[in-house]
Order: sequence, then structure tokens, then C-alpha cells
Amino acid sequence: MDEVFKALADPSRRLLLDLLNERNGRTLRELCAGLDVARQSVSKHLAVLETAGLVTTTRRGREKLHYLDAAPITAIAERWMTRYDRQRAGALAGLKQALESAPMNDFAYTTYINTTPEKLWQALTDPAFTRQYWGVTFETDWKKGSPMAWSEGGTTTRDPEQVVLESEPCRRLSYTWHTFTAEWAKANGVDEETFQKLTRESRSRVTFTLEPHGEMVKLTVLHDGFDPGSTALEMCGQGWPALLSSLKTLLETGVPLP
Repeated sequence: MDEVFKALADPSRRLLLDLLNERNGRTLRELCAGLDVARQSVSKHLAVLETAGLVTTTRRGREKLHYLDAAPITAIAERWMTRYDRQRAGALAGLKQALESAPMNDFAYTTYINTTPEKLWQALTDPAFTRQYWGVTFETDWKKGSPMAWSEGGTTTRDPEQVVLESEPCRRLSYTWHTFTAEWAKANGVDEETFQKLTRESRSRVTFTLEPHGEMVKLTVLHDGFDPGSTALEMCGQGWPALLSSLKTLLETGVPLP
């Protein structure tokens, strides 16, 4: 938490977070255009933010894209902002601004897992693993362009648009999110009003990037393609941190979170 406060103490770094909050997934060049600061300085600021867990990165071809990771900010908000009134939290003005600004249309999350790329890949694709920490299994050969069937809560969802988008074993995996069906909603306790909102939204996609990091693996999850004000994003944003924590616990201890 000390690293988070240190990162937020600098106005240039807070401005970088504001820029990512306005539009996530920016390159270094795009971020430099929004700051009257040298490229090298922006790179150093981004490195501090990434170390603090406030920014996560992924690659698109030769470009490195930067995403705001709201998890550390949310943790601070839960610990401090709910315990003290807004006026007494004046020292966190930069954080307050970030929390109250316009919502993002992407979800990005980075975690470090004490495992190997091969085991992590298996945990992301093998039904024997996914049902333990996720309660979901997939029917697919995990080849680019292949269809996917999602099984969850006793129901199976099939749709021609549920496909594998990228598949580089032990490195990168991307696929479209599942179709929201009435059967899925009933099995997961989703009310009719929420279900109708979900059916009107664009289909999103999730991308997993696996990078060796010493004896650990850096896992970056990017879930994007959501509509502004997306109900699906709100639901997924709440679910991913717990799911990924359970995945990490399973690989490191052999038992997922309850």
C-alpha cells in the first residue's frame, strides 16, 4: 500500500491515471501527447505506477498498451474512504478525483503466480482446473477461430460467435465472452431486468497474457469491448479479482478459495 500512496503523490502520475481513466489501452506515444513531459520521464512514471499495481500492460503487435488497474485504488477506498468523511480525506484529493471520474470501458488486472507458464496455461484451458476455481468448463480445441461451448451451473451455452480469437500456448489466449441466455440467467440467479440489459450489450472479449517473471509467471487479464455504462463490465469487474485470486491459490496450494 505504501507504493500506491507514493505513486499517487506525484501530480504527473495522477494525470496519467486520469488519461487512462478517460480512455484505457493507450500507448506511450499517446500518453506523452497528453503530458507536457519528456518521453523518458513518462516512461519512468509509468514504471512506478506499474510497480504499484495501478497500471498494467499488454502488447498488441509492436505496441505496448497501458491500462488502469483499479484494484489497488478500490482496496484503499474500502479501507480509508469509507471510514473517514470526504473532507478529512483531503490529502487524497488526487485519488478522490480518479474514483469519481467517468467509468472505464475495460477491465485490466495483473497478478503474479508461483507456477510455470505450462501449468498456468493448463489451468486456463483444462476443464479439470477451470471447474475448480471458476465453476465453468469449455468445449473447444483451443485453436484460433474454433467455436467454444461454455458449461456453467448445469447449462451449456453455444453460439457461432463464441470463438477462440488468439491461441499461443503458454503465452497468450483470447476469446469472445459467452452469450447471455435465459437458461444461463436462471442458473446463475440473474434477475429479468439485468438479463434484458445484458442481452442488449455488445459481445466483449477476454485476453490472458502469460510472461515468465523469475520463478513466477506474470498473468495479465484484459477484458474489453464493453459498451459505455456496461452492466456486463460491472458484473465481470466484481467477479474477476475473486476468480483470479482463487486461480492463484489453486496453483500455489493445490486448493482453490472456498
